[in-house]
Amino acid sequence: MWLRTSCSLTFDFEVQTVLIFMLRPRSSSQQWVAREEYNISPMMNVVEYADTHGNLCQRLIAPPGALSISTKADVKTDDFVRKDPGAQFVEIQHLPSGVLKYLLPSRYCESDRFNQMAASITSHCIPGYDQVAAIESWLRENVAYTPGSSSFPISAVEVNEQQHGVCRDLAHLGIALCRSISIPARMVVGYLHNLTPMDMHAWFEAYLDGRWYTFDATKKDSIGGYVAVGYGKDSSEVALYNQFGPASYPLEQKVNVEQIEFDT
Repeated sequence: MWLRTSCSLTFDFEVQTVLIFMLRPRSSSQQWVAREEYNISPMMNVVEYADTHGNLCQRLIAPPGALSISTKADVKTDDFVRKDPGAQFVEIQHLPSGVLKYLLPSRYCESDRFNQMAASITSHCIPGYDQVAAIESWLRENVAYTPGSSSFPISAVEVNEQQHGVCRDLAHLGIALCRSISIPARMVVGYLHNLTPMDMHAWFEAYLDGRWYTFDATKKDSIGGYVAVGYGKDSSEVALYNQFGPASYPLEQKVNVEQIEFDT
């Protein structure tokens, strides 16, 4: 399906502020970015770079006062999430070197704390896709998805203790469980068509049988319409923006996703 994604942010800074934004989706094997707009007011010098995960980041110094940023992209993405029961576990010695970092514990995904729990959840599964599918089902059945219940990231251990959280929190726990049984897993942040309430969304991907597969414990059906903007080991690496200096929060943030007929 073709989707038009948009995000707008407005700030009012008291002092000059350094910011790094992550707002541009990039083309990949799972999505194609055909058109894109990126507007900043007032105009200023912006330096773009790719981080260690390949995310497109924009670095700037905002002067005191109002700042507004708006983005829009037309993206071709899958109609349905690909399912592949039986997809094989990849032995660590055969993993691509760029995937190895997604095996290790990270700030919000303490995978070294979940070995027994993950083994119990997946005890009936053959190694690989079926294990991750069992983890996704366990999360859906045991951790309540409660949008708006948390304004800051919490770790997988904390999510497991409180048994509820936002999409980011469920992804953290899913990632930690996967890594604890040596399945590479990463956080993804982006857009989702027909998300209610509409906002940016988070899910996770697991590396199996030579490719990344999408898993989202907040959804019961294998709907498509995912547009990835950022990848990382956990949410500390996929923030839409990072600011350096006195805290200043957006006065307004608007996110929208609509299905379109793309005019070639």
